[in-house]
Amino acid sequence: MEKTALNKAWYTMAASVVTELLESNVEQGLSLTEVEKRQTQFGLNRLPSKKRISWLKLLLRQFSNPLVYILLVAGLVMLLVGHWTDTIVILAAVTINALFGFWQEYKTLNILDKLKGILVTKATVLRYGQKLEIDQAELVPGDMVFLQPGDKVPADGRLIESNNLSVSEAVLTGEWLAIDKHIKSLHQKDTMLGDRKNMVYTGSLVEAGTGMFIVTATGIHTETGKIAQLLEETETELSPLQTKLRHFAKTIGLLIGSLSLAIFVGGYLREGNLLEMFETSVAIAVGGIPEALPIVMTIILAIGMDRLLKKKGLIQKLSSVEILGSTSIICFDKTKTLTQGKMRLKTIVAEDKKLAAQVAMLTSDAYVENPRDSKSDWRLKGSPTDQVLLTAGQDFGLDIISLNKSHWEVAKLPFDSIYKFQASLRQVKRQRYIFVAGAPERLLPKSAEAKKWQKDINALASQGLRVVAVAIKKVSNRQDTLSVEDINNLEFIGLLAFEDRLRKGIAQAIKTALQAGLQPIIITGDFPQTAKAVAKAAGITVTDKQIITGQELDKLSPKKLADRLETLIIYARTEPRHKIQIVTAWQDKGKVVAMVGDGVNDSPALKKANIGIALGSGTEVAKAAADLVLLNDSFSIIVRAIRQGRITVDNIRKAIAYVLADSFTSIILVGFSKLVFAWPLPILPVQILWNNIVEDTLPNIAYAFEPGEKGVMYRQPDPKNTPLLTKEMKVIIFFTGIVNQFLALLVFWWLWQRLGFDLRYVRTVVFGSVCVNTAFAVFAYKNLRQNIWHIKLFSNPWLTGSAIIVVLAYAAAIYVPFLQTLLQTVALDIFGWMVIVGVSLISLANIEATKLLFIVNHKTDD
Repeated sequence: MEKTALNKAWYTMAASVVTELLESNVEQGLSLTEVEKRQTQFGLNRLPSKKRISWLKLLLRQFSNPLVYILLVAGLVMLLVGHWTDTIVILAAVTINALFGFWQEYKTLNILDKLKGILVTKATVLRYGQKLEIDQAELVPGDMVFLQPGDKVPADGRLIESNNLSVSEAVLTGEWLAIDKHIKSLHQKDTMLGDRKNMVYTGSLVEAGTGMFIVTATGIHTETGKIAQLLEETETELSPLQTKLRHFAKTIGLLIGSLSLAIFVGGYLREGNLLEMFETSVAIAVGGIPEALPIVMTIILAIGMDRLLKKKGLIQKLSSVEILGSTSIICFDKTKTLTQGKMRLKTIVAEDKKLAAQVAMLTSDAYVENPRDSKSDWRLKGSPTDQVLLTAGQDFGLDIISLNKSHWEVAKLPFDSIYKFQASLRQVKRQRYIFVAGAPERLLPKSAEAKKWQKDINALASQGLRVVAVAIKKVSNRQDTLSVEDINNLEFIGLLAFEDRLRKGIAQAIKTALQAGLQPIIITGDFPQTAKAVAKAAGITVTDKQIITGQELDKLSPKKLADRLETLIIYARTEPRHKIQIVTAWQDKGKVVAMVGDGVNDSPALKKANIGIALGSGTEVAKAAADLVLLNDSFSIIVRAIRQGRITVDNIRKAIAYVLADSFTSIILVGFSKLVFAWPLPILPVQILWNNIVEDTLPNIAYAFEPGEKGVMYRQPDPKNTPLLTKEMKVIIFFTGIVNQFLALLVFWWLWQRLGFDLRYVRTVVFGSVCVNTAFAVFAYKNLRQNIWHIKLFSNPWLTGSAIIVVLAYAAAIYVPFLQTLLQTVALDIFGWMVIVGVSLISLANIEATKLLFIVNHKTDD
């Protein structure tokens, strides 16, 4: 088949003509040989990835920074006046900072690349007479593809079958209203894409009904592919935290820039040395501004994503990691989250149990993927409920292959979460029947035997069992369609009760969530008694007053719901629309809400929630709307994700506190010495730049690898919009900066004026007190809630290593001849080292005393 054969107006042709032109078969699909041939000819069904930024462009981007421009100008001025040493150090500062930023961004890109492709979209196809589940990428033109509610359309195609099929094509047309599809031919070749009701297009979402289509285009030849080729590469949107950090860094930059200017003007007016004050002011600005902080934060977030992926949680948006740390409300359905999602038939309540099982099997939407194999090797495809319905009669010797031959299906009514039942119109010998299965409270009113069965329903639900009712209706032999209106005057057959066991470890996960101040909210379509029994087994204590049904919820005004909200734990017999109502109510109270879902109708609530969480086994629609995907569906992953979110936010705060406390070095030390005391510089600009490179680089990246603090899941969630800098952090930063640098000034005065040491020796000691103090301070900032003697100091080898390297780097700066010349240092004796260590210990004690003050006053939860 030639590629040019695909460029046709398929919507104007009959389905049979399309099938013939694409050389396919409605009954058998394509053969394996033909599939291989077409994959070679047309390629894989995927769009070309966005071109990744080259390493060279990424490296050059590190120099696109106003602060770098200032440094380069300063370096040029130093070069022109013959200050080679200063020029070398300034250029080294620019280069090392650029390489550091490059390495961090490159590592982050690698982590994000690893996350891509974790979720592979599947497609159900008909090939060589069998239904198969394959990767979307393997589809070829001519494939017969089945559609179910919740599917994302995997390729462009012409519909062959449509059973109440409704598809949202917002991804292409922007119109969210779903379009009802049919298989009739259209006559106008210029029919607009949105009006081609017999076609489906890649990326569209199946909202209701079922269908089958023949693939007419794949990959870049699809409508989506054509659009993708026109799009230019766009920049990744910054997360809220990154945006805050950039604004924060600009504010700090403006403040320090203003102070640097003041120091420059004041120093020049006092001493008249223009060159020295220019060089000093630039060094102060560069040393004081945390210009690399946004890059550091990005990699901390990316490492958080990577850690969570290893625990089976796929974060799809970088910003979600930080929001998880503030989550306080978790809304979820018990099925597959608390339970295994593996239904098994527990009992049948009916006069004719075999007939009840048979009805259940005939309504099921599941199918056997390999019907030619022996029954023991059959692989079932479909939802857990449909799979268990399909096997309900195996104890009676029934199998769906035989039943389908004796009960020929005429029409199908797929399950919908609004009317909560599904049905199949079938020909049985010379008579047609409608077989129905669904929620008892929806089917009982359509039968004359409602009161007779209610006691049995309540008894089964109170055991935590899921109850499905089955019924039959005899209809005219001329009826060949099926709609919701046909489901009435039913003959009630019986009840099937299914058991879905709790997931392993779920009780401990719930316990941890409750200890962490998280409020679990169960929103389910099941009976109140069923939900209560499952909640109790999982460790959630619920009274009858804490349960409300969907009908009762509809009667509450927004104000009354707000008044009762904090007393409600279980919402039973709900519909998808209730989920948005509940999420919104909690958000109106200022809570950060996580919403768990798996179906098409969950997607609005997933988008509305602060964190949308989709089950890995859920629909493509739900996954597309979610921020976090649970690769194994377990509630335990949610708890782990929230823990990782808290750890990530903690690590970000540690890095910020560390950097800002150090930023006071240049301002206080140089500013006071020049403007207040008119002393020589206690620390030289080249030393400030060296200190900035060593001090800010390694410890900052090391904080990204900090493990969780003890008791991280015993704290209450941070309130929404908690600032980056808490009151405690501001006090610690202020006192640390003030005390540390006045200590350095005191050392300078004592050694230079009182003891009369050589100025170069004194500067070397002051330089050392700033550098080595870093090696001590990194451990103090490991935990801002506990004192250093209560924590595991060496739990992070990266941080320990960075502290050692800081000391070794300083030792190199004072003992290596080349660096002595470059940094204007001298080799220190034991007395100099004693002063440095003494100052560092006093500084460390100051940090710990400040932390202790808050620990005593606030009695932290840790």
